[in-house]
Amino acid sequence: MVADETPDVRNRFAAALADAGHTAIGVGTAPELLACLQDRSDAVDLVVLNLRLVPPPPVDLIRAVRECGACRFPILIFSGSITNAQEIRQLAGLGVAGYVNEHSGPGHIVPSLAPHLFPDSFNRRLGPRVALGIPVACRFDGTVTAARTLDLGKGGLGVWTTNPLPSGSPVHVRFRLPATERALEAHARVVWSDRRRGMGLRFEQVRSADQAAIDEFVDRHAVGNEP
Repeated sequence: MVADETPDVRNRFAAALADAGHTAIGVGTAPELLACLQDRSDAVDLVVLNLRLVPPPPVDLIRAVRECGACRFPILIFSGSITNAQEIRQLAGLGVAGYVNEHSGPGHIVPSLAPHLFPDSFNRRLGPRVALGIPVACRFDGTVTAARTLDLGKGGLGVWTTNPLPSGSPVHVRFRLPATERALEAHARVVWSDRRRGMGLRFEQVRSADQAAIDEFVDRHAVGNEP
């Protein structure tokens, strides 16, 4: 289920999901969202929503969704609807599973949702992971490539790209967590590579302040994401 007041966002996500064989329900208001969940919660596998469908405090919307029986499936938040770090802390306490960029192009939408649509297909051996679809810059052999993250853990991240690097390749990554302004950087190495899913990176060298930010983010948001 995709809940956003902007028709372009709803239609783009719904079309991408439909092309991948999923049935997508798009709603534009909070009352529509809650009514659909009350009527069809047993048929819903994932909810992606814009917190700004309701006046502040937006976390009240998540509480209302939970009361509709949504605890059985994950809730993802459009990252552009997050305005401050306090909201992230509040959402973590409500078990929000991750974040996705509402401006994602059609080819990036399903990969960013895949860790929750197909949880058994993703490796969790490096500890808790948070589904996270944000831009990431990958530098390899002097060339910088823009990609998107699939998920983030304390020891690495998954990256969606149609041109994954070979396993064992060293890569430098740079990304910014939702509702933050400072870019985080890490030297990493490719530990798995699959043209259908992208590649998995293991952090090898991270500044202490950046590692602390990653650890804190994962600790807050990994509830329900562990195997």
